[in-house]
Amino acid sequence: MLNRFLALHSSTKLSNAFNMKKNKTNNHSRRAFLRDTSLAAAGFFIVPRHVLGRGYIAPSDKLNIAGIGVGGKGTSDLTEFAKSPHANVVLLCDVDDRQAKKSRENFPKAKYYKDFREMLDKEKNSIDAVSVSTPDNTHAVAALAAMQLGKHVYVQKPLTHDIYEARMLTEAAKRYKVVTQMGNQGGSGDGVRKMKEMVDAGLIGTVHTVHCWTNRPVWPQGIPTPSGQHQVPAELDWDLWLGPAKKIDYNPAYIPFNWRGWWAFGTGALGDMACHIMDPVFRILPIDYPSSVECSLATPYVDMWKEGLNPDGCPPSSIMHLTYPRKDGKGTIKVSWHDGGLLPERPEELLPEEPMGNWDGGVIMVGTKGKIMCDCYGANPRLLPTKLMKEKTMPKETIKRVPEGHYVQWVNACIQGYGKGQTSSPFDFAGPFTESILMGNLAIRSFMIRDANAKSNEARFPGRKRLNWDAKNMKITNFDEANQFVKREYRDGWKLGF
Repeated sequence: MLNRFLALHSSTKLSNAFNMKKNKTNNHSRRAFLRDTSLAAAGFFIVPRHVLGRGYIAPSDKLNIAGIGVGGKGTSDLTEFAKSPHANVVLLCDVDDRQAKKSRENFPKAKYYKDFREMLDKEKNSIDAVSVSTPDNTHAVAALAAMQLGKHVYVQKPLTHDIYEARMLTEAAKRYKVVTQMGNQGGSGDGVRKMKEMVDAGLIGTVHTVHCWTNRPVWPQGIPTPSGQHQVPAELDWDLWLGPAKKIDYNPAYIPFNWRGWWAFGTGALGDMACHIMDPVFRILPIDYPSSVECSLATPYVDMWKEGLNPDGCPPSSIMHLTYPRKDGKGTIKVSWHDGGLLPERPEELLPEEPMGNWDGGVIMVGTKGKIMCDCYGANPRLLPTKLMKEKTMPKETIKRVPEGHYVQWVNACIQGYGKGQTSSPFDFAGPFTESILMGNLAIRSFMIRDANAKSNEARFPGRKRLNWDAKNMKITNFDEANQFVKREYRDGWKLGF
């Protein structure tokens, strides 16, 4: 009714304006009439928000979002965006109709596509932003395609599948001037901010060593490559699901979740959880890119003297050690990662009944004056021994919190615009962070390289050593074969960018 009244009011107003002009002069030109009526119309349509009522959101203040990969995590991502009154989910894209079912029910007015390339081509003028929640394999190609159209992007962790892709998205965010956010929601939590305040206050001195761990993988990993002939479900476009990866036959073992344990599609336990667990490390400490990485893996034997590591898949468990030069030039920081049930040594300061981290994992930072520990997502930071939390004076809050949360923060930043709105994990942070994490996977895959022609046991696995990294040129300098894992080859029909 309000809209109808305003429309009638506007029409009457315009008519009266015209009649008054006509009485004054009969020589009023058509051009003058059009000018005057246009100005009157503009005066109507640009209405102060208070006139329209409290809580009204102007169409210009709405962020039209397209979701790419809308099942699983994509379902919850879109649900979180929709909590903002400024978010408007208008497009959905998924290669599997079964996985998309919930999101299509949640957003029945949103148009649905299977191929994001087609969606972006046809609907580029209908959207402002894109959320990417696909398997790791297609993160970069989907995100960059959207960024090239000037669309803001939210991309699930890890930001990319490959080191090179992470570098490209970091540069693209600056080139195309779009608002970006990686989906490591712990980066917007209070815990990591409190932990930074504690470390910055000098409560543990200068940090020199960090231990990180996770309970992943919780999916089958370190197993033989799936085989057998299987019929592709009618609801699934298998070719699109493969994306840039090498074409292989459909196998239900990969979907909807277990793709994480296969290098063609996923990035293993490290890719799944390090962006959550290691966030405090990169947010708090003065580090950027590592200078070296080394690892060790659980190596099951399938026969006498015959290792059972499968180069197609991630190992059942791993430990890796990264060395980081401090950005202030004052030495280095050692960071270790443990997964697959392997844990760092329990600190002596931790009482026997006290948990080390939480179920999902945790971080321990070792400084010159003490230690600090947190759970997954940087939650619940506490000094060790924990009694110090009552004995020490905690620093005041100096870092701005994010009460709206990770998702709505991105929505708000997009509406404010590039260079104005702030996000917790923009690509200038998330890109180098992801590169660092993927260095661990480069080490794992190098560890698996086997030289069948080697004449000694020592030479049979040439990648089992400390690998030195030239971050500027994205290159391992002492084992060239490892560089194949920096940048992969895409199959025909797929490329990074349009």
